[in-house]
Amino acid sequence: MSESVTVSEIAAGQDRPELQKAVQEFVDAGFAGLQLRVHDERGEWAGSAGVRKLGEDEKPPVNGRFRIGSSTKTFTATLVLQLVADGEIELDSPADDHLPEFGLDRRITVRMLLQHTSGIFNHTGELDPDGTYVPGIPSIGQEWVDNRFHTYRPEELVRFALSKPARFEPGTDQGYSNTNYTLALLLIEKVTGRSYAEEMRRRILEPLGLSDTVVPGAQTEIPGPHAHGYYRYEDAGQWKVVDVTRQNPSLLHGTGDMISTTQDLRTFVSALNGGRLLPAALLAEMRTPHGKLGYGFGLFVQDLGPDCGGTVFHHNGSTLGYGALMYSAPDGSKTLTASLTSGDAEIDLMQVFPQALQKLLKVVFGGGQDGAAR
Repeated sequence: MSESVTVSEIAAGQDRPELQKAVQEFVDAGFAGLQLRVHDERGEWAGSAGVRKLGEDEKPPVNGRFRIGSSTKTFTATLVLQLVADGEIELDSPADDHLPEFGLDRRITVRMLLQHTSGIFNHTGELDPDGTYVPGIPSIGQEWVDNRFHTYRPEELVRFALSKPARFEPGTDQGYSNTNYTLALLLIEKVTGRSYAEEMRRRILEPLGLSDTVVPGAQTEIPGPHAHGYYRYEDAGQWKVVDVTRQNPSLLHGTGDMISTTQDLRTFVSALNGGRLLPAALLAEMRTPHGKLGYGFGLFVQDLGPDCGGTVFHHNGSTLGYGALMYSAPDGSKTLTASLTSGDAEIDLMQVFPQALQKLLKVVFGGGQDGAAR
């Protein structure tokens, strides 16, 4: 076991075999490793399964750092809403008022950016309604692998997206677009006169004591203990596996670039839903589902059903090599935070991940036991 596991966590792990089994199911399905932290009425439990690095036996560190992908959006949305609370931004004002240099459609409001209803093309690529992939800046395959250390500026990402036709008229539909949150980052910087990273530290990371969470910018390393992430892809008819632990996350400025731990994510999502970061009225708006995605402001709202614990708020994330889970009960008292790393196994993510996740959610939020979870 990792040296970061405390005696109490080891004892708790022995008391919660259903959690360890749920963790192991992800590894049995083909993931390289997973670290999980659960906080509920029985206290806090942390454990891991799989390997820290392919070819070695050591487990992933229980509180290792990892790339949290789109869980970053919840942090970004919280920053914007704090500025709304301070009277610096109006949710229903045109985003163009603050960012005139892009010539945004004047109908696009700050609210639309946060709810993914702007219609702006996703700079990392889009799926057409018929399932056809419309490429953006290289974010998959050999082209991304060859380009994974390139540094992008947020303005560059936005201008690329705006060079593409809008997906729909502002406010008439909903489509998940990373560019919305890169624009939110630029909005934060324009309004505050400070960098996104500095504002994140000032308003969220330092007040909550999130000392293991970083906004990496163009930094390619994951600081501190961490598990390795791998990318398996097909190129010219051949399957390849590359260690992508080191990568430049600037392709995902404000939308998927942050690095954290299960402990820090737990502290953040509990504080957010417990009302410590936003006024009650804005938190209520943030958590109100909108459109076909059931998306508020940087949060998905999901009803797990009466047998599985009812309503939860979450925003999971993924970037090549890494995945993050971040779930909370409405009052922040029960949370699930986790990191997954992909390896070299041939797995159908669209099938095995939802199945393993459903079992884990039932165990944590519904009190399911072992094989009773469906």
